[in-house]
Amino acid sequence: MSEPFESFTSRVIPFPAENVDTDQIIPARFLKTTDRWGLSEALFADWRFTDDGEPNPDFVLNRREIQGRRILVAGDNFGCGSSREHAPWALTAWGIRAILSTSFADIFRSNALKNGLLPIVVESERHRQLLAMVAAEPDAELTVDLEAQVVHLPGDEDLPFDVDPFAKRMLLEGTDEIGYVLGREAAIAAYEAAHPPRVDTLA
Repeated sequence: MSEPFESFTSRVIPFPAENVDTDQIIPARFLKTTDRWGLSEALFADWRFTDDGEPNPDFVLNRREIQGRRILVAGDNFGCGSSREHAPWALTAWGIRAILSTSFADIFRSNALKNGLLPIVVESERHRQLLAMVAAEPDAELTVDLEAQVVHLPGDEDLPFDVDPFAKRMLLEGTDEIGYVLGREAAIAAYEAAHPPRVDTLA
């Protein structure tokens, strides 16, 4: 389970490439591990590193000033392709906690929300404005406030966003569906005690 999702402020990683699929986010050769926190080096590995294993100086995540940033502004249809939970694992392992895009693949969005990563859908015009802002002011900071469901922009402007209420609750509590159920064992036991089974399964 992830840590509770708290409001945070960060500079932005501009990444306008469209139709970035999950094999580009994390290549298939890294899918054997189940240690989600050890996947930061696998993130965008085929783009971040050359065939010799050296960092690609032209890739955005390798730029010194990008290190430590937690908000990714991605191109349209981010996370398309095959379903792999390792994709949000790798993104959060690197440090990214929120992604703004004009659209996300449905399975990626679901996997992200279950793994401490907040996908935020923005309109195309607003998306263009965000990328233009970052190009003009590379050190501009945004604040992601999940509780209020807004992204605070420079100049006291707010960008509201939608999020599934149950997914929001799970993110804020730093848990998932299994953790949610386990946290209610006492209530479940009380219900079962008050509602004996209709069929004797021991007979």
